[in-house]
Amino acid sequence: MWFLQLSLLVILLPGCDNKDGFQEPISFEIIRIHTFYSRSWVQTLGSIWVDELQTHKWDSNSGNYIFLWPWSKGNFSNEEWIEQEKLCSTFSIQLIRAFQNRASQWQLEYPFEVQTTAGYELRFGETSVGFIRVAYQGSDFISFQNTSWLPSPQGGSRAQDACRLFNLNQVGLEIADRFLSDTCPRLLLGILDAGKADLQRQVKPEAWLSTGPSSGPGHLTLVCHVSGFHPKPIWVMWMRGEQEHPGTQRSDILPNADGTWYLRKSLDVEAIEAAGLSCRVRHSSLGGQDIILSWENDSSMGLIFAAVIVSLVLLTGLAFWLRKRRKPCATPRTPLPSQ
Repeated sequence: MWFLQLSLLVILLPGCDNKDGFQEPISFEIIRIHTFYSRSWVQTLGSIWVDELQTHKWDSNSGNYIFLWPWSKGNFSNEEWIEQEKLCSTFSIQLIRAFQNRASQWQLEYPFEVQTTAGYELRFGETSVGFIRVAYQGSDFISFQNTSWLPSPQGGSRAQDACRLFNLNQVGLEIADRFLSDTCPRLLLGILDAGKADLQRQVKPEAWLSTGPSSGPGHLTLVCHVSGFHPKPIWVMWMRGEQEHPGTQRSDILPNADGTWYLRKSLDVEAIEAAGLSCRVRHSSLGGQDIILSWENDSSMGLIFAAVIVSLVLLTGLAFWLRKRRKPCATPRTPLPSQ
């Protein structure tokens, strides 16, 4: 079955290795977060993601997934979707009951969270990997590998006990194995094929330079802003000539409202060392033509702008001072003679 799936990847995605196909490893994740407020009150949130794009949202009231894109169903029929929703719900119920029934034995304190991630990572030219992971309070707990559940070292005796419990369920083991070796690859391939236009959307970034808060006298914080790019992978670096500057600091890549991304990279340097620095941006949408912003040009414009502002402030102050100087003094009043 596994080798058949690898063959299927090659047949259905013939463009993976060329510039018009998917270049990066692609992850498919079904995420559920269970918040245990008490033994009788558990809240569950769910979603499905292809890389950084959310494709489905789980409706806890109906127990069904909501398709966020016209192509989110992939090539699955309605019957297949209903079956998968039932399997996901069954696994969630079993997981919740296990934690509820052993909360006292495992010395769990309410409230606590259990996160589950099941999915598939498509790696071009390498062996693709399916995975099911369970975390407790954000730390690895147990995972499904090679047809059985294995404890995480961070999980301690709780994780070992949980694995013993889940490994006794032979039907559950078979369902998990089939999900990773068959369901996930087929669903991901169908979504990639149906949603190629959106998933492979290329939007060129815009870049500009500014200064940030200085770290001290005689220092400059140079900031390179890059926004509006898609897909998410991007390379941005402060350079001196052709050498990467080791002091470059990166912020998180943040989403824009239109589905594109924003990133900034800053560099703290002595003001006298700023000359000769540039910010270089590489992105798949640029067709191999990097964006290069030189700090000299930006700093010159900044100096001109600052000079204009300072001149305006000085002229305003001078006008105010002259106006005050020209204001006539009040004539003192002569007191009337007493009657």
